[in-house]
Amino acid sequence: MITTRDYRETIIARIKREPKFARGLYAEAVNAILEGETAEGLSMLRDLVHAQISFKELARQTRLGEKSLHRMLHRNGNPMARNLGVIIKSIAGDLGIKPRVELAAYP
Repeated sequence: MITTRDYRETIIARIKREPKFARGLYAEAVNAILEGETAEGLSMLRDLVHAQISFKELARQTRLGEKSLHRMLHRNGNPMARNLGVIIKSIAGDLGIKPRVELAAYP
């Protein structure tokens, strides 16, 4: 029988191993949230937290409760904009990136 790894384990291992992949996943998560694909974006942010920071450390950095962070970053989570901004900023800092916004023509 062939044994396979769980999808989430594979993603988390790759985030830990490849900083460029982690930064790309962060960008995809933010884009997904901005484009209304909230569940996918929150799921990607959750994977980044599991692989890079830990919910305990994110709670310390953001001054938000650890259990609240788990609920907010769940696929069905519904974080307030202020909390989401603090979370995104904290994750970016841990990844060593400074996000910027670029304007593109709307089709």
